[in-house]
Amino acid sequence: MLGEGILKGMAETARNFVGSFVSAERLTTVQYPEERIAPIENTRVFPFLVYDTADPEAGLRCVACQICEKECPPKCIFIEKSKDKKPDFVGKQQFYPTRFDIDISVCMSCQICVEVCPFEAIKMDTQFELATDDRFGGLLMDRKELSKSNEYYHHIHPTEAAEVDARLDEEKAKADAKAKAAAEAAAKAAAAPAAVPPAAPPVAAPPKPAGEGS
Repeated sequence: MLGEGILKGMAETARNFVGSFVSAERLTTVQYPEERIAPIENTRVFPFLVYDTADPEAGLRCVACQICEKECPPKCIFIEKSKDKKPDFVGKQQFYPTRFDIDISVCMSCQICVEVCPFEAIKMDTQFELATDDRFGGLLMDRKELSKSNEYYHHIHPTEAAEVDARLDEEKAKADAKAKAAAEAAAKAAAAPAAVPPAAPPVAAPPKPAGEGS
């Protein structure tokens, strides 16, 4: 029937309006900012960078591979890669971003940067109160502003963060086991006595020609 959808929408609005006088469940709004509704776990606003340990410099997961910068549809990510390497939070020598900026005035919260990151280094935040009167500088977030701890990640996305940590721990355990096996094999090879080459078989003397020495 023509207009059926409009009538259903108006009926739902009227039901909530009348019900709000008698039932708290029909109160679909809150008095913001005095009252706030906690965001659901799957809420996503703008990206942030995850770091482990207490040091955002040493513990930053990002290795400046620049995949997110290349895959970003609106091109709002700007990365400069270091020329040198430094140890990451597990002691492995890695490159790192000397600059990592995101222009959140351009970002469309598509989450593609999260999907393509092979290091679980960039995730989506739930913070949305970012209004500012500075149209350009105030909405260009640098590496220091973007870096947030793994504990913060667990706080806003507990289920997802637990799955990520389990996966990273499994990968680290496999890498440690592989390194341990390689070290043990090298130690055994160094401790084994050098193999003695087999002795060469004696060479028979050539037969004397007939009549020689007679």
